[in-house]
Amino acid sequence: MDAVPSIIDRVNLLAPGFAERAPLHDRAASFPVENFQELSEAGLLALPVPKALGGVGAGVREAARVVSAVGKADAATALVLAMHYIHHLVIAKSGRWPAHLSERVSRDAVNGLALINALRVEPDQGSPSRGGLPVTTAKRAADGWHITGRKIYSTGAPILKWYTVWAKTDEAETRVGLFLVPAGLPGTEIVETWDHLGLRASGSHDVVFDDVVIPLDNEIDVRRPGEWGPPDIAQSTIQAVLVGAVYDGVARAARDWLIDFLRTRTPSSLGAPLATLPRAQEIVGGIEAKLAVNARLLDTFARDIDEGIALTSVEANILKLTVTNNAVAAVEDALSLTSNHGLTRANPLERHYRDVLCGRVHTPQDDSTKIFAGRIALGI
Repeated sequence: MDAVPSIIDRVNLLAPGFAERAPLHDRAASFPVENFQELSEAGLLALPVPKALGGVGAGVREAARVVSAVGKADAATALVLAMHYIHHLVIAKSGRWPAHLSERVSRDAVNGLALINALRVEPDQGSPSRGGLPVTTAKRAADGWHITGRKIYSTGAPILKWYTVWAKTDEAETRVGLFLVPAGLPGTEIVETWDHLGLRASGSHDVVFDDVVIPLDNEIDVRRPGEWGPPDIAQSTIQAVLVGAVYDGVARAARDWLIDFLRTRTPSSLGAPLATLPRAQEIVGGIEAKLAVNARLLDTFARDIDEGIALTSVEANILKLTVTNNAVAAVEDALSLTSNHGLTRANPLERHYRDVLCGRVHTPQDDSTKIFAGRIALGI
């Protein structure tokens, strides 16, 4: 009897196809639907779903390994997958989701092509992490909640089956929080606004809700504004690892291309491969150092989450800052050795650079992380 392929073996079988299609989707800014069909058929969308609901029951550590391997092949696919995994891992750990909703989205991920992501950011509000109530409103009526508003940067919009929508209520005493909205309901429109420097295939378009009706029991976690305290630890720690894993994967792809370039590029003036130059060896060594730090941080932090070790959001934020900045620096180092070759669109390094820069814009951004950590250190 043939052995069942391991999780990482399944990813490694799919990755070459993802990598081959990545530049095509990047050029056209088209969404890689076929990648997610293959991930679904391989059982990888259900990776973090509990075994009791038909999933694999994997933890953060295994999810991060998958995301990094996919990120090495195609960053846009990895980001959408990471957002999906973050949701399912948080559902299993946070205890905030009503049981009937968590079971519904979990079984969907097992049974077909059903991805989920949060829709939080709005045109006028900016990042919700920096405060302020959303403009998107949930109005309570006899037939359900009526959702109206516009969300931007809705990663994975072309393929999502479920949205968790950040909205405020129209009640006498306003509440704010998350509502589970199935994609494709009447009044929902995806406006193709995503035209970005990096992650061009991520489908991070606007989603507009015009009086979209959902059941009253699709309320996930809605509270008075003052009841929203510090970030949920499960959310902040899991997100830090999986977002970091996306960009670490991109940096590893850049490293691999650079090494092949240095080994095979033999300028006539040198008469030997560029890999023989001490300067090249030093810079590659620096890249290896950054990636070694990333690997250790991601793996040990993910293991701590899985083992229930108490962590803090400050640690999580610092991990995200360190890993993403190391990834950016590694790709910049690669560019410093490749001259025009690294920036030509015929080679993947320029795409890796555009993609890895996006790591800096994910919440929490570097300034917020440093200010928060500084205030704690100073006792302010």
